[in-house]
Amino acid sequence: MAIKGVHALFYSDDPDGTRAFMRDKMQLKNTDTGGGWLIFDFAEADAGIHPIDHEGAPASGTHAISFYCDDLEAEVAAMQGRGVEFLHEIQDHGWGFVTEFVMPGNVKCQLYQPKYGK
Repeated sequence: MAIKGVHALFYSDDPDGTRAFMRDKMQLKNTDTGGGWLIFDFAEADAGIHPIDHEGAPASGTHAISFYCDDLEAEVAAMQGRGVEFLHEIQDHGWGFVTEFVMPGNVKCQLYQPKYGK
């Protein structure tokens, strides 16, 4: 057997709103497994391990979910056209271009365009 992927969970006090946001605003492919419980499908995923020894780093054991794309400016413009508000302008973090948004249920997410090869 081999590990085939990663399954991420968002905990939300507005799960229906969060699911609708991901389906409608982010336009993510999904499967309704019954009762409106949507599972979102991705063509690829990756994972990174970050040290906690720099300023502003979260505590050890913390998890974070980020979404990435090939053209951040175009994706931000498309999402803004669907009513998504971003928390700040696109920033160059060295390893990639980054911005953030908040989904219903106060779920904060990063959206980025990597500079490294995928």
